[in-house]
Amino acid sequence: MNTTYALRRQEIVGALVAPRVFAEFHRINNVNLRNQFYKELDRHTPKLITLFRDKATKTGKIAEELAKLMMIYDLQEQRNVNIRRALVLRALPVYLREDAFKFFRTCNSADCPDLTDTPVALLTVVMDDTIDAALFSPESICIVVEDEILVSGPTTLADSFLLLFGYIYALDLQYPNNLELTFTFIQKVVMCLEDNKPLKGRLLTLKNDLFNE
Repeated sequence: MNTTYALRRQEIVGALVAPRVFAEFHRINNVNLRNQFYKELDRHTPKLITLFRDKATKTGKIAEELAKLMMIYDLQEQRNVNIRRALVLRALPVYLREDAFKFFRTCNSADCPDLTDTPVALLTVVMDDTIDAALFSPESICIVVEDEILVSGPTTLADSFLLLFGYIYALDLQYPNNLELTFTFIQKVVMCLEDNKPLKGRLLTLKNDLFNE
């Protein structure tokens, strides 16, 4: 059985294409990854942005980080659906008081960062003078799994996050240690994938805030 699973894992990694990952995710969970992810993410985005803005007006480190993200977002000339999705995905771990530094990586287009000890990450490629703006509309994004770049090319942050989430299930990977709450939120609230473990603490509070009028 272990040999069969290892071979299947190698096939998925070797394919390196979104359709194969989406198909594997559907086989495991009987859920359309792309449709479910965008339907629920977009449904919750207005309320999430409201919560982020409210928190950004408070005091403290979390409020300061959210205020910076909101300022960059507000300065975008076009705040389309992709920009809004990027804001939510960037701000969510901050709001949940998690450290996304090792997950949301950034590099200059001329440099190659050290990816040692990087289980999973999204590597945003930026130009020299566009780091802030590139948080929401990067030049390209690389998906990193187990110290290696699996996918590289022009894309949106939401598309990259979605595909990485699929890889985590298809390859039976663990959620990033520092982002367990963020990924559990995506799993349970966005993807509606239950594991019979009740939400607690900050996650339960956030879910209640989303569903309470």
